[in-house]
Amino acid sequence: MPASATREKIVTSADRLFYERGFEATSFADVAEAVGISRGNFYYHFKTKDQILDAVIERRIKDRHDMLDVWVDDGQTPKQCVANFIGILLMNNNKIRSFGCPIGTLFSELAKLDHPSGSGARELFDLFRAWLRRRFEDIGRSHDADALAMHILARSQGAATLANAYPDEPFLEREVEQMLAWLDAVADQNAQENQKA
Repeated sequence: MPASATREKIVTSADRLFYERGFEATSFADVAEAVGISRGNFYYHFKTKDQILDAVIERRIKDRHDMLDVWVDDGQTPKQCVANFIGILLMNNNKIRSFGCPIGTLFSELAKLDHPSGSGARELFDLFRAWLRRRFEDIGRSHDADALAMHILARSQGAATLANAYPDEPFLEREVEQMLAWLDAVADQNAQENQKA
């Protein structure tokens, strides 16, 4: 297997293990075993677990950035884009119920550890915040776009946490319905204000 493919396999396996077990609870040996390579071969690609973490965060940022860009590039309306963002909760329903939000859980763990990569993990929230803010600006809510973006982030993180705490309840589905209804109200309010102007 080429070195680049092995490196990708390491990052993919580490990403999954960090999400399912946590960063601190995942060892070099765990990742090496998941990839199916010797520790010596492993060290050729990554010298420390922190280097793997940085690669995982970099991968997550790129993947989320690409996902968000696809929605905009497909010509979806700003409201449809925000609705798609809310819908991520249901797309990842089973994983969220089992392990929580991959972004929120990683950031929380690194914050508790006072880990230097915590700022990198926060970049994922920054990416979502900036992207949502632009969508609300495009809807016509420039005056409170950042507050609306933060509201969606806070509500989705809270919903993910509680869905993980109560995995057998239909809580997540109800929360998504309510967030979508809230989004309709925000967009409708803006449309009505534009008609009056």
